Amino acid sequence: MDVPKDQITTLLDHGLHNSAQILGCFLVSSSAVNAETNPHVKAENLVVLGDALFREREYRRAIHTYKQALQHYKIIPKQTTTSSRSSLPTSNRSSSPNSFNISAINENEVKFKIASCHCALSENKAALIEMEGIPSKARNLQMNLLMGKLYRNSRHNRAAISCYKECLRHCPYVFEALTALAELGAAAKDIISLFPQTPNRSGRPPFDHFDSSRWLQRYVEAQCCIASNDYKGGLELFTELLQRFPNNIHIILEVAKVEAITGRNDDAIMSFEKARSIDPYIVTYMDEYAMLLKTKPDHSKLNKLVHDLLTIDPTRPEVFVALCVLWEMKDERGALSYAEKSIRIDERHIPGYIMKGNLFLSMNRPEAAVIAFRGAQELRPDLRSYQGLVRSYLALSKTKEALYAAREAMKAMPQSAKALKLVGDVHASNSGGREKAKKFYESALRLEPGYLGAALALAELHVIEGRNGDAVSLLERYLKDWADDSLHVKLAQVFAATNMLQEALLHYQAALRINPQNEAAKKGLERLEKQMKGVDPDAPEDDDENEVEDADGDQEETELL
Repeated sequence: MDVPKDQITTLLDHGLHNSAQILGCFLVSSSAVNAETNPHVKAENLVVLGDALFREREYRRAIHTYKQALQHYKIIPKQTTTSSRSSLPTSNRSSSPNSFNISAINENEVKFKIASCHCALSENKAALIEMEGIPSKARNLQMNLLMGKLYRNSRHNRAAISCYKECLRHCPYVFEALTALAELGAAAKDIISLFPQTPNRSGRPPFDHFDSSRWLQRYVEAQCCIASNDYKGGLELFTELLQRFPNNIHIILEVAKVEAITGRNDDAIMSFEKARSIDPYIVTYMDEYAMLLKTKPDHSKLNKLVHDLLTIDPTRPEVFVALCVLWEMKDERGALSYAEKSIRIDERHIPGYIMKGNLFLSMNRPEAAVIAFRGAQELRPDLRSYQGLVRSYLALSKTKEALYAAREAMKAMPQSAKALKLVGDVHASNSGGREKAKKFYESALRLEPGYLGAALALAELHVIEGRNGDAVSLLERYLKDWADDSLHVKLAQVFAATNMLQEALLHYQAALRINPQNEAAKKGLERLEKQMKGVDPDAPEDDDENEVEDADGDQEETELL
């Protein structure tokens, strides 16, 4: 043959994909291989070219080439009609270049490659059609994992569970399958029972229940805890794993993600920073880190993070969410386009939906926000999607739906003070529910005494009902432990309302020292100066001030009280 096929494989092995696909073009167009007399050899050559195109990320061309290969593979050459029966394909005989009826290509593997191309193009339906053409007994580990992902994306959860279970029967260390099964509701003991127990050649089982592999069981238990919203249990198990595997980047990131989801922002920031100090080139969960950095007065870390991520890999969905976070402060529409881009790259990327929902809310589009938060919740319910739904429904004056979402959060996270506060926020949104709201806020503070959000919400209730003294005594208890600008703003507002103008001035100044960009503090100070001059500030400005204060203080629900 005038074109050496093995050289294409060599080029691919060395990562020279462009040269491989150019040589592949010579291979498939060679006159030495006639499509009519040597269709199976032609098919083999086309698969090799398809592999080169796949590596070059020319997925459309790869699909076209692989399908051509399958067409040639199924052709029965003219010679076979006159040849003897012995010339028909028999067992696994080795084929020579001129053997037209015995092919080295595996039809199922080619279908898998076509499906992989469709996946890379986010064409899940087309990928699933290809994969379902592969008999279940012929599927290997890679195929089962891809099938699981495709079924899950198509909301065929039972079929996805079967595929993921099959993966673990082959190998217990397929972490994508472990996590997916946990998120799909499988119990830890059921997942662990799937691990293979048959002895290998040495006579020892590849996986056993003794100490050498107990860490994997703990990992499964942790993921199942997180999936069932038992964040405390999950964090305890991850902490145990960190003792055995210190500075494990994956576990540190899992801990940071859970801390962020549960609102432990400062702890989460520390965990993310620890991970970045160990490996400055990680991208995983860095959008979660960006969302936390936005709440801080100094945005230099956020700017540096986004710059670093763009340098590392500008194609990842995390990078576009981080860009969305950065642009949110400058251009909401531009930020929204980045959030949507992250979802186009990965339709299961939850932070993209969370940011999209928050942006729609700030753009006064609560109906669209509901859809975005529901999208996040369907993938994995967490506190932020519940908070977003409650805010959206209250903005639409749908109190019943808001209460249902808040109660869902409380049911899913019975030990979460933030879920209790969410129910309180809904009750506080109308005057008839204030007493109930007070009880929920107090319950949240009993569960988590240091929860500033519940304290601020309860203080707001005290102010509304004229108990300014109670509000001040409650908030002052937090001053020694919290250097928080929203706390100082709330105290300043209470003091200003009770005509204690000097105390109000001190707290506004303290808030601006902590966060010079706090708009609520700026407007509050401006109003206070008018009061100190004996000028009565107009009511609309007062309303504006409270709205901005709630947003900047990250008390997203209290603006709806």
